[in-house]
Amino acid sequence: MKLHAIVSDFETAMRAVEGGATVIQLRLKGARTEDIVEVGRPFRGLPAIFVVNDDVDAALALAADGVHLGQSDSGAERALERGLLLGTSAASVEEAKAGESLGASYIGAGPVWATPSKPDADPAIGLEGLAEIAKAVSIPVVAIGGIDARNAAECLAAGAAGIAVVRAAADAKEISEALAAW
Repeated sequence: MKLHAIVSDFETAMRAVEGGATVIQLRLKGARTEDIVEVGRPFRGLPAIFVVNDDVDAALALAADGVHLGQSDSGAERALERGLLLGTSAASVEEAKAGESLGASYIGAGPVWATPSKPDADPAIGLEGLAEIAKAVSIPVVAIGGIDARNAAECLAAGAAGIAVVRAAADAKEISEALAAW
């Protein structure tokens, strides 16, 4: 199982990697490219795949491994041309298939459950929606949205190759213990 930690600061990223996160996604919604680059510099030294959220220019400037783009984000073709791994978000089978056709390496599917970390998220797709997406594409699907230690195994059983954690990782007093328990 891949554990995809979505973070906004380096300290949380370090603790997530210590706890077993294999992918770190830097998410600074609404930040300028220059600010993302400044915050993201130390992330390159972490022993994990490093992905930048929403900003191809920042991902390239940071020599990140990849970029994750939502449905309304642009730059997928440029990211692929420049050799970045591409992740795309999907809340439906149609969106997941579109991401796969675009050349995505993985799909971030969800939100599986409602989540306070993204109040403007699509309606929850539930385990059934997650399973439908996982069956519809041939690339790995990472479950996201409302996932914690109590329900992570259900996402994997529904077909997810990995899980993304935002709130559960950031809220844990000791992230490494919380993530290792999964």
